[in-house]
Amino acid sequence: MPRILLVEDETSIADTLVYALETEHFEVTHVTTAGEALEILGNHYDLAILDVGLPDISGFDLCAEIRKSSTLPVLFLTARDSEIDRVLGLELGGDDYVTKPFSPREVAARVRAILRRAKGANASTGSSTQKQCHGSLEHEPDAMTISCHGKLLNLTAHEYKLLVALMSQPGRIFSREQLLEKAWEDPGSAMDRTVDAHVKSLRAKIRESTPDGTDPIETRRGLGYTLSP
Repeated sequence: MPRILLVEDETSIADTLVYALETEHFEVTHVTTAGEALEILGNHYDLAILDVGLPDISGFDLCAEIRKSSTLPVLFLTARDSEIDRVLGLELGGDDYVTKPFSPREVAARVRAILRRAKGANASTGSSTQKQCHGSLEHEPDAMTISCHGKLLNLTAHEYKLLVALMSQPGRIFSREQLLEKAWEDPGSAMDRTVDAHVKSLRAKIRESTPDGTDPIETRRGLGYTLSP
């Protein structure tokens, strides 16, 4: 049974979500603050649902803390719906974003879709089980990991699938639409800016593992992205 960590300070919303998720056969742990969540993150969870407007720190800040040590899938709940908020959440490593008011059944469906994407990451990025190397990047398909200069990259499911797509054909320019098709199960639910946000985060992680602070991903203005051949 998948285990969900719900961080939501509004009792009425939390109770409704817990009921909906448990009806869908998820095991839910509910806490009301980011501090409580950080204390129990050592336990195994399959996904975290974070309210952006928490009473101690924001859900965005909590996600940033989680991303320091974990690739745990994250779904944001927020009362705001501006594009800048959505992009910020994605840049911080969020996997999806739901705006209040929402249907609890929709949230449960989003959770199931995120878990399905994470579980099927390897199948959706190619069937080869041979180690793939390109420059300083090394891809282990069986383990679904990518290393840079020998250091394991702490990637989200979307970042992993994006980089695998780029590594599959170095030098080829992939449009944003093509990358959405390769890295998202439902490309129509995402935006071009979604790809940009994840590529930005991916580049930052590669630079952290590169001695000279560079990365091999190139932006071709008006066209898309490519991996330096």
